[in-house]
Amino acid sequence: MKPENSSSGGNLTNGTPTQQTQNAAANLLRSQINAMYGDRNVVVPSRTQVQPSVQTDTHAHAQTQIAPQEDTNPYNRTHEAHPQPQAEQWKQYHSAWQTYYQKYYEGYYAAQTAAKASEPIAQAASQQPVASVGTSANNDYFAHQTDLQETTEELNKDQALFELRQKLLGKVQDSAKKIRRSRHFIPIIASLSVVLLFVFLQYNRIFIATVSAYVSPGAISAQNIVIDPTADAVVSADPRLIIPKINVDVPVVYGVGNDYDSQMAAMANGLAHFAIPGASSHPGQIGNTVLSGHSSNDLFDGGDYKFIFAQLEKMGIGDTVYANYEGKRYTYIVTKTEVVKPTEVSKLVYPTTKPMLTLITCTPLGTSRDRLLVTAEQVSPDPAAAAQGPAEDSSTSEATIPGSSPTFVERLFGAR
Repeated sequence: MKPENSSSGGNLTNGTPTQQTQNAAANLLRSQINAMYGDRNVVVPSRTQVQPSVQTDTHAHAQTQIAPQEDTNPYNRTHEAHPQPQAEQWKQYHSAWQTYYQKYYEGYYAAQTAAKASEPIAQAASQQPVASVGTSANNDYFAHQTDLQETTEELNKDQALFELRQKLLGKVQDSAKKIRRSRHFIPIIASLSVVLLFVFLQYNRIFIATVSAYVSPGAISAQNIVIDPTADAVVSADPRLIIPKINVDVPVVYGVGNDYDSQMAAMANGLAHFAIPGASSHPGQIGNTVLSGHSSNDLFDGGDYKFIFAQLEKMGIGDTVYANYEGKRYTYIVTKTEVVKPTEVSKLVYPTTKPMLTLITCTPLGTSRDRLLVTAEQVSPDPAAAAQGPAEDSSTSEATIPGSSPTFVERLFGAR
């Protein structure tokens, strides 16, 4: 008896075992199609499930076939809306990507760190003789490379500590370089010190004289201030010169030669009487009385009057000068000031019928380039009663107007 075939969507209830197997295979194919296009919840049977199941009734000796699963139409399927992701799902999505990128870059930088750490080893290995393949040297090298890859996290910490140590070491090295470079300043400082010392030795008279020119020495006492210039006052027998305007009260040395050494020795003790033919008078005598003094001189030279005439250039016409000589005071009024060369001795020699006084010093301050002459005329006591001066000598004098002592450089080269 042939089994009755059902429609394409029906179930098979009868048939031979071969037909049953074919029907089971058809049902399996339908189930797979339904799983693909139909209900997603349909369970696809396995091959073992589609095999016909036969139970033997020992009493009736008849086989009873288990009915196969109900077949469905493969073209009868419905569309389901895709579920929208929830907020928590979005968080998980972004967390998954962040974790991915973090792992990716950790691996990348770990590989770069390992590569940098292995460069010195590779360089050292390149400098050594190349060992044959399979030797212990190559095995050690590859083993070390494997260890580097396995300890990436430790290398990150070690690399951070290494960079910190390198920064500290760099700062220390920079400081050391600065200190080493600073040693180059030692010869420079030594050279500058020598130059400054040389400048001070050469030009100290300029510095000191400039200060003295604007700072009163305070050498005058109140009892030496003359109230009445015309008074015939009796004074000490010690010869002195007094100039109230520039606060000068200084002793005068008479009877010295007009040569350089004699003048320098006398000016160390005050003012020197510079007597030359035609200008060798003394206070109270008709003629020219010439007195020389330092406006500036070397600080290391002897004497207390090296800057006594530092302010002589402040004298002007009409100023008063007093000269004490042989217990008598003579009063002079300034009539002229001029600057001459040291060799112009003739400026001191001129015919006169009055007692005259000429003061000499070097100018400008701190140099002996020129000479400042301050000429004054006696007004007290009465100049008409003045004594006659020494007889005029028609012979010319070869002396030069005295000045300052030699400078440091002049002494080095043997100049006076």
